[in-house]
Amino acid sequence: MRDLRLLDPRWRESYSVQRLGEFVARCHERGIAVTPQRLAVIRALLASENHPSADEICGAVRRRHPHVSLATVHRILEQFCEVGEAHKVTLLHDAARYDGNVEPHHHVVCVRCRRVHDVEIPDVDKLLEGTPSLGQFALLRCSLEIEALCKRCQLAGKRTHRRRSHLTNLKPMAESLEKREG
Repeated sequence: MRDLRLLDPRWRESYSVQRLGEFVARCHERGIAVTPQRLAVIRALLASENHPSADEICGAVRRRHPHVSLATVHRILEQFCEVGEAHKVTLLHDAARYDGNVEPHHHVVCVRCRRVHDVEIPDVDKLLEGTPSLGQFALLRCSLEIEALCKRCQLAGKRTHRRRSHLTNLKPMAESLEKREG
């Protein structure tokens, strides 16, 4: 598994440009009208690096189209999922998040802040090759979710720990001062 790597922002940017360039043609092939709202939703989805929720996508879309409703954004996202323009990433006990990257990939999720990043693991993608079913299940694709602690949360945890240590060290000093004054 030495090929494990996070997909960087440069990769995402070039992928987004390619996907947007092909989006209109794919919509026409599928009989889907290319509306300003659909274009705004796919742009917002592809521009996000963090697998946004429908609320977050709606907020981004409303910057250019203030009258678009959350219900419209939900409908468009669900339609995109049905036709393969997006995938729903639903973390346990979390609201649905959406992913505009429809290439085979996996996710690393921060257990504290719930940020999600794409990760490529070619060996895992090969895991199901040649296996059409698993018991009564017809296998479609494999998606691995790795739980981790992101750098930002690691640093925040260290700061909190240092602050607690500092306060713990101050407590005996305060007690000592109280005894002297009392």
